[in-house]
Amino acid sequence: MADPLPSDRYIDPMRQALKAAAEAAGHGDVPVGAVLLDATGAVVGVDHNRREELSDATAHAEILVISARAKEIDDWRLNGHTLVVTLEPCPMCAGAAVLARLDRIVYGAADLKAGAAWSLYNIPQARRLNHRIDLIEGVLADECSALLSDFFTDRR
Repeated sequence: MADPLPSDRYIDPMRQALKAAAEAAGHGDVPVGAVLLDATGAVVGVDHNRREELSDATAHAEILVISARAKEIDDWRLNGHTLVVTLEPCPMCAGAAVLARLDRIVYGAADLKAGAAWSLYNIPQARRLNHRIDLIEGVLADECSALLSDFFTDRR
């Protein structure tokens, strides 16, 4: 049997991120979920957007899992970690991933309005920055997009 595609190994973590994302809608937040994996592939963080819940513009799922892990290991450097997120990171989250020295970002749905990992910008791979991150896009993209579309359709 051939080795799975690189993106195939992230299907289960993306399903966890989707489950977390669904929780965000319960408190009026845009349903984005994030899972953080350590160097062995073990899940070390799961969260979802909490901007409305916490009245905090920075409470994106990605920021929350990065911050929690850094506190847990008492080190801001998260070398070896992979961020799995249902929506392409925004500039703030892409920048935080670079600053945290993540190895990889895996995302589901592209964000054509604010995406900073291909769609509008490519912060994780910008040559002028001191760290570059591998990107894998489109993992369970249809499911991730549908969750967001349903949320915004219900709000209209």
